[in-house]
Amino acid sequence: MEKNRESKLLPSNAYTKLEPGEVYEPVVPAGDSRAEVTAWSIGLGVIMVIVFTAACSYMSLRAGNAIEAAIPIAILAIFFGKMKREQSTILENVMVQSVGQAAGVIAAGATFVIPALYINQLEVSWWQIFLACLIGGALGTVLIIPLRKYFVRDLHGELPFPEATAINNILVTGESSAGGAGKILLMSFALGALFDFSIEGLHLWNANLSSVTLLGIGGDIRMEVGISALAALFGLGYIIGIRYASIIASGSVLAVMVMVPLVYFFGSQIGQFSYAGTTYDVAAMNSSQIFGAFIKPIGIGAIALSGLVGILRMWKIVAGSITLGFKAISGGGENQDEVERTQRDMSPKNVLMIQILSTIAMGLLFFGVAMVTPAGAGEAAFGIGASIKFGLVGMIVGFLLSFLFTPVAAQAIAIVGVNPVSGMTLITVVLAIACMIIVGLKGSAGMIIALVIGTAVCTALSTSGALITDFKIGYWLGSTPRNQERWKFLGLVVASLVVAVVVPLMDSAYHFVIPDPATGVMVSNEQALPAPQANMLAAVSRGLMEDPANQPWLLYGLGGVVALMLLMAGVPMLAFALGMYLPMAINASVLAGAVVAWLVSKTGGSEEVREARAEQGILIASGLMAGAAIFGIISAVLRVPDLGAAIQYCSVGVDFKMVNGQLVEHAQEWFEGFQGQGIGLIMFVLLGFACFLLARLGARWYLEGEKN
Repeated sequence: MEKNRESKLLPSNAYTKLEPGEVYEPVVPAGDSRAEVTAWSIGLGVIMVIVFTAACSYMSLRAGNAIEAAIPIAILAIFFGKMKREQSTILENVMVQSVGQAAGVIAAGATFVIPALYINQLEVSWWQIFLACLIGGALGTVLIIPLRKYFVRDLHGELPFPEATAINNILVTGESSAGGAGKILLMSFALGALFDFSIEGLHLWNANLSSVTLLGIGGDIRMEVGISALAALFGLGYIIGIRYASIIASGSVLAVMVMVPLVYFFGSQIGQFSYAGTTYDVAAMNSSQIFGAFIKPIGIGAIALSGLVGILRMWKIVAGSITLGFKAISGGGENQDEVERTQRDMSPKNVLMIQILSTIAMGLLFFGVAMVTPAGAGEAAFGIGASIKFGLVGMIVGFLLSFLFTPVAAQAIAIVGVNPVSGMTLITVVLAIACMIIVGLKGSAGMIIALVIGTAVCTALSTSGALITDFKIGYWLGSTPRNQERWKFLGLVVASLVVAVVVPLMDSAYHFVIPDPATGVMVSNEQALPAPQANMLAAVSRGLMEDPANQPWLLYGLGGVVALMLLMAGVPMLAFALGMYLPMAINASVLAGAVVAWLVSKTGGSEEVREARAEQGILIASGLMAGAAIFGIISAVLRVPDLGAAIQYCSVGVDFKMVNGQLVEHAQEWFEGFQGQGIGLIMFVLLGFACFLLARLGARWYLEGEKN
């Protein structure tokens, strides 16, 4: 039925290769001047940027995975557009989605790298986060504009564009059913918000479920199984699906239920010992401490090698896209005012000017960072001459890598729907560090500049990959590319500001690093803010720049060996590696969401009903994660001491008090024990049942819309 509705709007050659002389005519022809850029479309787009940038950042930091913002934004654009007195046009909906999509790309670029600065206990200011994200996003935008016609028009029908196709189908076919879809999305948003705020803001029950407390097993042999029973993580599993959630959980089983008990069994018999500059007494360590000290580095090594292998496996894309990118750039000098509306870009002169200004701004940012960063512990900041040198080197490295990797990101998105940004960012940070060492920059300042370069490049690559998706959607539907390009900058500014607020806020509320009770060493707070990619980059930059001798290279290498074995076995490396790195409590919750989604897809009296229920998954999951994330940020605000720590007046199960300017928390006995966790388990089961009811309701609305 969906295909029949598609054909009424989309031309028959929308997804097929064009014959010689054949021309694709979009849904809205070039001569059609219907509303596109309006106060409604831009205003709603900015609201979507604010909401989903905060949500994506929160999810990425709390769970190691971000929300795919583009699809729920497209659905909400249609839903709210229908509520207007004069219904929004399809081109207005494209603009809402195009502006709003800046949320995901900036959040990905920032949360992938910026937390590494906090993890390495380096000083970072909000303006450094804001400028690194904004400059990187702007550079990614203007670097991909000259490639638009090549990827979107010249290769029409040759590249699958999986993500763009999904969003395009929503915008085209969702016009008749988006009312129901929008309602399910908002109801899921409310459910996720209420559920997680009850846990993290009000502390009505304990979501940190433990086999030791509930079943009385696992503690003596350090095989403690836990579940973080949060709606945000449950929604993440609902959207990931049973296959990848199972692979991630398998990594956790190996790490927590096999490797941790083995380390305890053998390590507890040898007394105190020193490794990588730290003294350990395994017999006195609990399961989470053993996991953090000895298993997490293995996961980091596996994640790092998975990213590099991802780049190597795309060597044809890397080589071919750069060559083709130069071709596309060389042919982009036509007068844009004489081009038909649906092929009109920003003028090449303005694009080149923004490229130059963005590159100079990048250099000035690195210069400013060097000027305010001490050369070492107890030392003064660098002088003007040294700062200029470091700024120039950083600018050249950042621009060249952005320029080379931009077509790679775009073509990867167009072919497989996955941006290999992790591997490319790792390469960027390593090369930036090498260049800084060559010109004499080491220590804290070197790490800061290298990681800020990594943030800018990561954001540029994330932006370019997303923008090529926007361009393809606009090409199919008949948007004006110049409007998409111009207003994307507004989305980037707003998203960068939101990220610059959210990341420091999360650190202030939960802290990226906390003292290890066993050793007193500051370690990553993997329970609250695991940020796996940032931990990987933090370890790499610290190992290369500061103290190579005191890094667990053996464990990193062991993780690399595990990744290679997974590659040979045909198992998705990155998913399994994330399972080894992230706490099992997170991955168990993700698996629970995936299992419920699988069960929902198997219920119903007919195949049509089962498919309809399964299709509600992305709506329910996106709503749960967005609602939980937004109210999770509100909970974080309530924890900030500088804002009065209002959580001390509304929390039920945990007592909060201000002591010497710091917020101290103490869980009540019932909350920590069987009663608090038992209620948490019951509420988690009810959450799954509520998702089943939402899927059933959404499927009924969808099928009724089909009949009408």
